Amino acid sequence: MKTDAVRGHLDGLLLSVLESGPLHGYAIIAAVQERSGGVLELRKGTIYPALNRLERIGLLSSAWESVGERRRRCYELTDAGRRSLATERTHWRAFTAAIGSVLEPAPATGHAT
Repeated sequence: MKTDAVRGHLDGLLLSVLESGPLHGYAIIAAVQERSGGVLELRKGTIYPALNRLERIGLLSSAWESVGERRRRCYELTDAGRRSLATERTHWRAFTAAIGSVLEPAPATGHAT
């Protein structure tokens, strides 16, 4: 799939995988890849700036956690993030319905003129 296909939908993807609970960066990448059946592969260089931006605007919060001797930053949806995810889903449904109507129009039932 073209990498450009994700552009414009990254925020919704990230918010969606965090809906079920906090995850660290690699787990977010894995969740997107798994949910997409391997079609979507996000890079670290793509998601970390997005996660930082989403945190800066209040849609995510984060905290460091230790796993053995390693530390990793886990991200979690805020209440504003949950509201934003609901809006993203509404916009996505409207967008896909509109594109579907153009790409797969209903069969003509009227008269040819």
